[in-house]
Amino acid sequence: MSTNTSATLSNEHLTGQATHGEAVSFRARLFATNASWAPVLLRGALAVVMFPHGAQKALGWFGGYGFAGTMGFLTEKVGLPTPLAALVIAIEFLGPLFLLAGFATRFAAAGFIAIMLGAIFTTHLPNGFFMNWFGAQAGEGYEYHLLVIGMALALLVGGAGRASIDRKLGRS
Repeated sequence: MSTNTSATLSNEHLTGQATHGEAVSFRARLFATNASWAPVLLRGALAVVMFPHGAQKALGWFGGYGFAGTMGFLTEKVGLPTPLAALVIAIEFLGPLFLLAGFATRFAAAGFIAIMLGAIFTTHLPNGFFMNWFGAQAGEGYEYHLLVIGMALALLVGGAGRASIDRKLGRS
């Protein structure tokens, strides 16, 4: 099997259409996915887990501080520049909505990976691996963050799967 044939089969597998040796556009690669239901389940689970965190930050729901309070925390306590702090809030709030729709899945996944890495290295690393289930340590560890990173990496690599806007965009 030649290299061109391998690339064609790979692209056909992802988008459902063969490229017949033509270059695949950036848009097609960005939205490419397969017909599997597994990414749909992964998207749903990650969206359900991340939405309350975003709603806390953006709207003050679920005991959160809302946009102004979160901006103050991220800029003053964590030391993020204002545009980056606003981007964190936007990704955590809009990312789960995008995941539910299967739209811009790779962007949302990349955003979650960046946020979780940032949270680990700015806040949670000194607290160790484990979550603080029983209040025995100074703060939360980073195991939750690694789970989010793992889920987001799977979506970043594999795409949104069946029942997604990305799948439709990748085919057109």
